[in-house]
Amino acid sequence: MAGKVKWVTDIEKSVLINNFEKRGWVQVTENEDWNFYWMSVQTIRNVFSVETGYRLSDDQIVNHFPNHYELTRKDLMVKNIKRYRKELEKEGSPLAEKDENGKYLYLDFVPVTYMLPADYNLFVEEFRKSPSSTWIMKPCGKAQGKGIFLINKLSQIKKWSRDSKTSSFVSQSNKEAYVISLYINNPLLIGGRKFDLRLYVLVSTYRPLRCYMYKLGFCRFCTVKYTPSTSELDNMFVHLTNVAIQKHGVRTDFQEDYNHIHGGKWTVSNLRLYLESTRGKEVTSKLFDEIHWIIVQSLKAVAPVMNNDKHCFECYGYDIIIDDKLKPWLIEVNASPSLTSSTANDRILKYNLINDTLNIAVPNGEIPDCKWNKSPPKEVLGNYEILFDEELAQGDGADRELRSRQGQSLGPRAGRSRDSGRAVLTTWK
Repeated sequence: MAGKVKWVTDIEKSVLINNFEKRGWVQVTENEDWNFYWMSVQTIRNVFSVETGYRLSDDQIVNHFPNHYELTRKDLMVKNIKRYRKELEKEGSPLAEKDENGKYLYLDFVPVTYMLPADYNLFVEEFRKSPSSTWIMKPCGKAQGKGIFLINKLSQIKKWSRDSKTSSFVSQSNKEAYVISLYINNPLLIGGRKFDLRLYVLVSTYRPLRCYMYKLGFCRFCTVKYTPSTSELDNMFVHLTNVAIQKHGVRTDFQEDYNHIHGGKWTVSNLRLYLESTRGKEVTSKLFDEIHWIIVQSLKAVAPVMNNDKHCFECYGYDIIIDDKLKPWLIEVNASPSLTSSTANDRILKYNLINDTLNIAVPNGEIPDCKWNKSPPKEVLGNYEILFDEELAQGDGADRELRSRQGQSLGPRAGRSRDSGRAVLTTWK
């Protein structure tokens, strides 16, 4: 196809700009004709807004789905996952099977969560069942650990109760909206420190769902050794792994300096090797299968409500916490995972992440045609591997009934089938 891709971005990060320039693409302004716009979530709202938006042409693509917040706002993600569970239950799907205590066997991957102020009374009821538990409060629309705090007494959140009877589900613009989740107080520790996983997942289309997992995710560690002690509930260096918080840590008798060489990070492959050597290969493989499972299920949960605009793709930052029983929990999903580099290795990882993302989203670096089938050949995936392809999974249904009777194949331990050289997680509704 003739001509060079014209690009725009409102995120001035070198890992983006270097990738565009390496391809020989041409920078233009947003008021000129452009083919590729890597934009912030604020800008995407304007592009698709009824009042200020405009119609994109077939040779234009952007890096967010119009209502990505159905997955990336903490309250909406939980709401959609709860709805998805209920729908599967209604259908009689074996995926929605529960144990004798009423817990989902396969879909229990988000901590118990309520919206405040809307669900205040429901929360109080749950809190009183286990008054010694710790809960974590998060503002719905903020990131990087801003506004987060832990509570273990109802008196700490009384102000959210004042209009709970009248408030309906909180609108997107309301800054007062919070989620409150049961705190995972038994996290897996390495070297006595809490960590979480940041995994990158690329979605090229929601209907049919096609998503890719980036193999080079990483763990983010706290600088302070973990303690469940209630006296440390206010110490965010103990509880929050966000680099935006941990980089402000300074050395004390109990705390290490933030390390600017490794950035308090470990690669996922290092974590895997560590777990294989300390816990064994089988349980480690099961853990990673379960992580892949909950990512696919979270995407399936939002697929029906997502505006599957053909001009869009999205690279999400998934945050997962593993508890000391090696059960993974989905904490949140980020629409704009940080492209800031805190270390040299970080910079390389993020440069390669963008490179591999562009190779899938903009085939051959040519002027895009959003009518293409969004199914790139395996050779261009780089460090991505296909996590789920709904079209291939639907074509893999001949022995589904037999497999549906085997408990493990319903859940995270489902095997991988190979079709045309692509690995597909065999999960299904």
